[in-house]
Amino acid sequence: MSPVFKAVVLLICSNVFMTFAWYAHLKNLNGKPWIVAAIVSWGIALFEYLLQVPANRIGYQELNIGQLKILQEVITLSVFVPFAFLYMKEPLKLDYLWASLCMLGAVFFMFKGKLLGA
Repeated sequence: MSPVFKAVVLLICSNVFMTFAWYAHLKNLNGKPWIVAAIVSWGIALFEYLLQVPANRIGYQELNIGQLKILQEVITLSVFVPFAFLYMKEPLKLDYLWASLCMLGAVFFMFKGKLLGA
């Protein structure tokens, strides 16, 4: 299995934890004091870091840091949109499509050397 593929799988799993740590408290702990939400979020974020740190170390074997960052941002948006729609019951808006198209442009510019063989 290639380092990039391993990194992508770990980053997807990491982003699931990250998204829940950052946003699920808005739905599940809305009536609790913010400190309770922060402590619960930190607990969830621990699992995110246990996946994210190895993902970046593995990915850095073949990708530069800018490529890793833009890859992580694309994965974040890919995880966030279904989370917002399915879990948080937010409406699906065209804004997500426009943001995705901007991200595709960012991916092109960060990976153009690999894509164009330069």
